[in-house]
Amino acid sequence: MPVATMPFDTAHTSFLLPLAMFSFVSSVTPGPNNVMLTASGATFGYRRTVPHMLGITLGVVVMVLLVGAGLGAVFERLPVIYTALKYLGAAYLVWLAWKIAGSGGIDGGNAGARPFGFWQAAAFQWVNPKAWIMAIGVIATYTPREDFFINLVLAALVLGIVNYPSVSVWTLFGSAVGRALRSPQALRRFNWCMAALLLLSLYPVLADSHG
Repeated sequence: MPVATMPFDTAHTSFLLPLAMFSFVSSVTPGPNNVMLTASGATFGYRRTVPHMLGITLGVVVMVLLVGAGLGAVFERLPVIYTALKYLGAAYLVWLAWKIAGSGGIDGGNAGARPFGFWQAAAFQWVNPKAWIMAIGVIATYTPREDFFINLVLAALVLGIVNYPSVSVWTLFGSAVGRALRSPQALRRFNWCMAALLLLSLYPVLADSHG
């Protein structure tokens, strides 16, 4: 009796390991999300930053699915929409840098200060230059054309599974920094550094506008 074979053998899933490696490197390297998570971990602690991390993960997964399903073609036909999103994102990052620079410690700072919420973080990915680079890289480089939509879902799932623990590293680091920096002045200086790094993350946008 012939042995039944699975519809997806190793030839169809061989892209998953390289994709996981790309997802890890893209997720764990510095960028707007990780700078914001470091500052949030230092200011609010790990537990209160969990919705922010979950929002990032969901946001990039949904972005990969929607861009892969055809939203990228819309931007090709109407590039003004993409350009508007890019500069809206740049302006939003400047505002976020200002908010981070003005935040204090877990027990200090503005009384009404709150960490990023789940939906805020998810929506932010659409104006985050690094998230676009990740999404396009996943779709264009690591998703096979054969059985594209099934592979697209697999690719998005791999990205989501790898992304959350990767970005958690930065929140844990920020939380450790927040405990080490006892004085509000020291934590405020740390947040100023995080704000400066967030502004430096705008370099790809500025370089592209002059290219």
